[in-house]
Amino acid sequence: MDFVEFVQHRSAALFRTAYILTGSQDSAEDLLQEALEKACRHWNRVAVADSPEAYVRRIVVNLANDRWRRLRRAGEHSDLADHVDPRDPYRLVDLRDELVQALHALPIGMRTVVVLHYLHDMGDQEIAETLRISPSAVRSQLARGLAKLRTAVPRSEPPVPVPDDGRPTPLPQFEGA
Repeated sequence: MDFVEFVQHRSAALFRTAYILTGSQDSAEDLLQEALEKACRHWNRVAVADSPEAYVRRIVVNLANDRWRRLRRAGEHSDLADHVDPRDPYRLVDLRDELVQALHALPIGMRTVVVLHYLHDMGDQEIAETLRISPSAVRSQLARGLAKLRTAVPRSEPPVPVPDDGRPTPLPQFEGA
């Protein structure tokens, strides 16, 4: 596979990773562009890797870590959004936003482990190899990250859909529920 073909097929997945790690479309685009530029310069080495996508994903993660460290040294950090009214029918959108903001409040190593585990469905061993840490460190970071996310975004029931007549519609029951 040549570089252009790689970018056509894998850039969307790499962008999602960059977006989750940075929290900003502009930053994610910059991060991905920088990662792809580095990959292009060394494409001969990247192309023969076991997984070129994993190789470039590692570049994205390293660049995100570097960016996070620079911002942290500069004292920049984001505040979590105010909590919204639980009766709001758009609560799920707000919950997702809260979750993403809480994810960005995690230290970059912890955030990276959570993103690789849940967004890329990677196992402990694969994450450990990607980040060059031990599998037990991956499990620890994942457990601590999830605990922090649970406290930052308390679990709540999704809003009940309301039909035009004003009466709540019962949610469908699924087998095993």
